[in-house]
Amino acid sequence: MNRRQFISRTLAALATSRFAHAIAPTTPATTQSSPMLHRTIPSTGESIPAIGMGTWQTFDPPDTTDATLAPLREVLRIFHEGGGRVVDSSPMYGKAEAITGQLSSELGINRDLFIATKVWTRGEEPGITQMNESLQKLRRDALDLMQIHNLLDWKTHLPTLRKWKEQGRFRYIGVTHYQLSAFDELETIVRNEHIDFVQIPYSIAVRDAEKRLLPAAREAGVAVLVMRPFEGGTLFNDARKKPLPDFAKDFAATWGQAFLKFILAHPAVTCVIPATNKPQHMQDNLAAGAGRLPTEDERQKLIATLAG
Repeated sequence: MNRRQFISRTLAALATSRFAHAIAPTTPATTQSSPMLHRTIPSTGESIPAIGMGTWQTFDPPDTTDATLAPLREVLRIFHEGGGRVVDSSPMYGKAEAITGQLSSELGINRDLFIATKVWTRGEEPGITQMNESLQKLRRDALDLMQIHNLLDWKTHLPTLRKWKEQGRFRYIGVTHYQLSAFDELETIVRNEHIDFVQIPYSIAVRDAEKRLLPAAREAGVAVLVMRPFEGGTLFNDARKKPLPDFAKDFAATWGQAFLKFILAHPAVTCVIPATNKPQHMQDNLAAGAGRLPTEDERQKLIATLAG
């Protein structure tokens, strides 16, 4: 069962259950009937929507045709109309930067987006060349956020990022890594290098960031982008075996919304960036930006539910 089938069957079951009055489509738990949650970037005080969008794998179809671009265009349209702004990409993601630039320009929303990408190469000059190429592909003269992907040659790239930020080519700078083994190095950078953003993996199943990295980011005033909120979709393999618990229906209508709200309930998290190429998944993701977040007690109950 894929996520689309999982969401459809979950909502169908909810609609016919005796709890339907509490989670009907007109409630904040299922739709964006309340405004999108925003979070503040600590270094400037700028407010951004808490639900963003990743592009890894999803915006890199094997062939670039009208048929393959149509669902991606719809995903981006729904994202923008639903109040989303933060879009994250990378040269590592194949055609994702170019497709993001093309579709956002065709939709007339490129300038509305908070576009983040990364430098992913070794050496100062190759880094400069790659970042200029990213600007061209994303159809921008300046970007909102440039990150050093997986800390690759970060000591070489960081001075360039700072210089380009001073020149106005980047508004914010940061670092990323997907491996838990990099958390110690990330923490050192967060505490000492005066960056604006750090991007890390964090989910209801992988909570290592709670130990030191998230507290460090909060103390240092560094914004946090969260990747892999669904663990590549594997969280749904566990969730489909059990219904959404009754206590969670007060703040979420689907497991996907519950997973995202679990993350956003941590005070250090600025924005979570689930990736999708399916319009219905984007609608479900955006719904997690509306309504209340789970309490700490409810977060612990969600952990126990999945573990049980």
